[in-house]
Amino acid sequence: MSGASSTLLFCPSSSSSSSSFSLNRLSRFCFSPPLFQSSSGFLRARTSIRSLVSSTQTSSITTMEEENVGTVKQQLAELFKISLKDTLPEDITAEPLIEASGGKFGSDYQCNNAMSLWSRLKGKSSKFKGPPAVGQAIKASLPESEMIESTSVAGPGFVNIVLSKKWIAESIQNMLKKGIKIWAPRLNVKRAVVDFSSPNIAKEMHVGHLRSTIIGDTLARMLEFSNVEVLRRNHVGDWGTQFGMLIEYLFEEFPNWEEIGEQAIGDLQVFYKKSKQRFDEDPDFKEKAQQAVVSLQGSKDENDRYRKAWTKICEISRKEFQQVYERLKVDLEERGESFYNPHIAGVLKGLEGLIEESQGAQVISIKGKNIPLIVVKSDGGYNYASTDLTALWYRLNIEKAEWIIYVTDVGQQMHFEMVFSAAKLAGWLPADEKLCPYPKTNHVGFGLVLGDDGKRFRTRSSEVVRLVDLLDEAKLRSKLALEERGRAAEWTEEELDETAEAVGYGAVKYADLKNNRLTNYTFSFDQMLSDKGNTAVYLLYAHARICSIIRKSGRDLEELKMTGTIVLDHVDERGLGLHLLQFAEVVEDACTNLLPNVLCEYLYNLSENFTKFYSNCQVVGSEEETSRLLLCEATAVVMRKCFHLLGIEPVYKL
Repeated sequence: MSGASSTLLFCPSSSSSSSSFSLNRLSRFCFSPPLFQSSSGFLRARTSIRSLVSSTQTSSITTMEEENVGTVKQQLAELFKISLKDTLPEDITAEPLIEASGGKFGSDYQCNNAMSLWSRLKGKSSKFKGPPAVGQAIKASLPESEMIESTSVAGPGFVNIVLSKKWIAESIQNMLKKGIKIWAPRLNVKRAVVDFSSPNIAKEMHVGHLRSTIIGDTLARMLEFSNVEVLRRNHVGDWGTQFGMLIEYLFEEFPNWEEIGEQAIGDLQVFYKKSKQRFDEDPDFKEKAQQAVVSLQGSKDENDRYRKAWTKICEISRKEFQQVYERLKVDLEERGESFYNPHIAGVLKGLEGLIEESQGAQVISIKGKNIPLIVVKSDGGYNYASTDLTALWYRLNIEKAEWIIYVTDVGQQMHFEMVFSAAKLAGWLPADEKLCPYPKTNHVGFGLVLGDDGKRFRTRSSEVVRLVDLLDEAKLRSKLALEERGRAAEWTEEELDETAEAVGYGAVKYADLKNNRLTNYTFSFDQMLSDKGNTAVYLLYAHARICSIIRKSGRDLEELKMTGTIVLDHVDERGLGLHLLQFAEVVEDACTNLLPNVLCEYLYNLSENFTKFYSNCQVVGSEEETSRLLLCEATAVVMRKCFHLLGIEPVYKL
């Protein structure tokens, strides 16, 4: 075998695995010929299992597709595919370009193919005299459909589409009967890894981890809603050089630490600062600490005192992390640096064709980068790159992920670009994503959280803000606001506490997610807990108000869903209905582009559309009460799903 992209078979240096693994798995995605053939029983058995799994998946997918017909854009695209095929010569093909028009030219959607097609058709067909004629031909070839009320051509061939209000109403009613899952997007991915949060053991979780945790959780939720199996990975820093100083300090200060237990360490942050100070000031201690790292990383015995001390420190850290995750209601599976460590040597051995020596270090040269990717330091130690490459290999080969998403601050963008480039050189990832879109990787960067002074958000004593304290303050402020509104006298203590938690934590999450993740944002309790403007509090109030309208009607909504009919005769009824129907494509857009703020914008606009509808359309007591109550219920259902995807608990009364 020769060349960097050859198929490399090797056995990782881990006692837990003795099988050979392929470093190049693109054949699974790009339909290349098999890497090797065998008539062994092992391979025959494995093929049978794959066939069984494939059969099961096909059955499941078929059932889902019977319920889920795709987004409005996808359904329109299917109609325009037929039209384009009938309109164009056989040697010209084109995918429909369908976009929501936002009311432009009095339409709901547009097909925007005419302009680009005209440049390809000029001189080939005498029947087209310009883009408008192409647009007219596309319109004329469009098959009849119950979803379209009318079409027209405007400007340079834009085909404008007005959806049937009857079809919009029936689509909403179908969702109410069968559940919002039928509005889930259909993505071309079955399994994804979302790597997020990733705090360092023995260090405090801060607002940077808050952003990664909140953004990563929302991306995972949106993918899960889109029928993607998501492996939520917490790549904690649990194998670094800091453990040498922590363990050595523990041994020196508390020789009998095993008898004392967690009390020996006490506050882990204080313990870390004391050991760091000793490390910086005492050369002898520093040397012992460095040797302790070697002893720890070289140990295979779980009862070794270095391993036991490391395990105890990790346990204490995890308990502190869990306090944050429980408040945020975030689920993660830990796969720390130590998890991948046994595989590193084997993975790097498989990359020998790419690795070269530079100033005593082992590096991979990346085209277009001034510096190489260091995979083994000059002292022979591994680093972030070696761990991240190994984690990527594991996720591709062992976990069989098709999409791997890393949620970290923008400062790590170049590092991940170089890791992904190395993976492409190795043949793990496709060199041309247009020819073979999967497997793929994305780095989801985010900006800083700032204080009122425009600098990194910290306490007045310049300490990093503890995440648990920040969340607890949000809850406390929310509770005080509820008490000022007299809710303490009306609700039970449990209701008050649960609502304060939902509003307080939801406010923190939404204030982060509503911004484009690449930008910095200023942390302000006053702004995020305001009940005016684009805030979680305002949106939770809006949802609670809709629930109140439904309760006060006294009608049985479950019965109405089955027996009632939605009618969209009023312009604001239709406007609200159309916005509801666009939920699926908004989630798809937010997923595809990894931008949670797109969903936040949709949710805020949904609330505004409902306010407009409610202001101009009487609900309870009107002739259209049944239809409008169903519209209220549909709005509440979609709002609740938006809240769920954003990791926010809805409230039903405020």
